[in-house]
Amino acid sequence: MSYRRPRFVREESWRYKRVKEAWRAPHGKTSRVRRSKKGWPAVVKIGYSRPRATRGLHPSGLKTVTIWRPADLLGLDPKLQVGMIAHTVGENKRVQILDEAKKANIRILNPGLKRPAAPAVPAPTEPTPEAGAEPKEITEAGKEEPAPEPSEQKSEKKVKRKASKKRKSKK
Repeated sequence: MSYRRPRFVREESWRYKRVKEAWRAPHGKTSRVRRSKKGWPAVVKIGYSRPRATRGLHPSGLKTVTIWRPADLLGLDPKLQVGMIAHTVGENKRVQILDEAKKANIRILNPGLKRPAAPAVPAPTEPTPEAGAEPKEITEAGKEEPAPEPSEQKSEKKVKRKASKKRKSKK
């Protein structure tokens, strides 16, 4: 259906950060790309174009049709065309379009909803400690000890941070 075409890149784009890869026709008097020198990128020519029958089609071989409202699905042929919902369509109308497309057996290329799914209810964890009980911490030896107070935890973190800074400064 199609063959591999060279990657058309702008001359010297690999050499300078300020020159982007987007294709620009070379105009220079001594330009190696313009003169089609061996070892330099190819120049865009009409011979690289795709066959007319496949030009502008989706990789699946079907023609893409932009959809703005559910009524746009009525004229679609599922064997020859696929739908693509316009980016300006809101979520409510997108849901309507997807429902209509499912009924008509029409494939939609971008069915994703913009809103993330509702968070699942978290699984129950260990029973919470009683109101009067102190939180306990399990040590490396497996023994339960009372959890340190928040002020003690903060001071331990500060000590660790200072020690890591000293190590870095010695290098």
